[in-house]
Amino acid sequence: MRIGLQIPSFSWAGSPSSIRGKLSEIARTAEDAGFASVWVMDHFFQIPPVGPAEQEMLEGYSALSYLAGVTERVKLGTMVTGVTYRHPGVLAKTVTTLDVLSGGRAYLGIGAAWFDREHHGLGVPFPPLRERFERLEETLRIVKQFWSGQAAPFQGKHYQLSETLGSPPPLTRPHPPILIGGMGEKKTLRLVARYADACNLFAFVGAAVLGQKLDVLKRHCEAERRPYGEIEKTTLGTANLAKQSPKDLVAQCRELARLGIGHAIFNFPNVDALGALTTFGKEVIPALAEL
Repeated sequence: MRIGLQIPSFSWAGSPSSIRGKLSEIARTAEDAGFASVWVMDHFFQIPPVGPAEQEMLEGYSALSYLAGVTERVKLGTMVTGVTYRHPGVLAKTVTTLDVLSGGRAYLGIGAAWFDREHHGLGVPFPPLRERFERLEETLRIVKQFWSGQAAPFQGKHYQLSETLGSPPPLTRPHPPILIGGMGEKKTLRLVARYADACNLFAFVGAAVLGQKLDVLKRHCEAERRPYGEIEKTTLGTANLAKQSPKDLVAQCRELARLGIGHAIFNFPNVDALGALTTFGKEVIPALAEL
C-alpha cells in the first residue's frame, strides 16, 4: 500500500511570509519519510469544515509547480480540481506542464465542483449539478483526446475546440493518471469506470460503505467492459496522532487494503510541526510495505 499526504490548509504561524518555506519543509519531510504522493486542494477560498473562507488558500497548480521544484520523487496532484474552474484545453495544458517540469509525476485529479461561495465570490460560473456533470464528462473526453496526440477538433454540447494540440506531450505515458474524486453511485463512479485511472473515496464513511461503493464501481466496470483491476483505488482521510496510535493507523490501512484500496491519502492536524510525518515514516509506512 502507498501512503499519500494531502495539505488542505496553509494557515501556519507567520503566514503569509512563512508559507513558502514551511510548504517546502513539509513536502521534503514527507518525501524523506516515504510518502508516495503529495496533494493540495484545488480551491480559491478555504472550505468548511477545514476553516473559515478567509483563511489562507493557495491556487492549486501554482502550489504544485513549486512543490515539483523542491521534491524529486513524490507524485503530485490536486484533490481535486473542480471542472468549472478552468477550460478543459487549458487544464490539459496545465497538467501537462506540471508533468513535464516534475519529471513525470503529475496526476489529474478532477470532480464536478461543489463550493458555490468561491464561484460566486470570484465570478466563476456555477451551473446546476446536472450541467456540471455534463461538463465533467466532456472535459474527460477532451483531456484524453489532447493526450492521445490527436490534434483534432472536439465538438461537444458545452465545449468546442478547433484542435487539441499539445506540445510538448506529457512525460507520463500514455498520460498522467486521471483521478476522479467523489462517491456518487450513478454518475461519478460510472465516469470512473469509463474514463479514469483512479478513484478517490472518503475513508471516514467506514469499511462497509467503502465496500459498497467499490462493488458499485465493479458493476460499472463490467458494464463498460473495463477491467476493474486497472483502476487505482484511493481514499482520503485524517490521521490524528493525538487520538490514534501508529498501531491503530496501521490497522486502519490494513482494513483499507483488504477492501482493495492501494493508496491511502491522509491529512494531518498541525502538519507544519512535522512530527506526524516523521512518525509515519518510522512506524506506519514500513509496516505497510508488504501490502
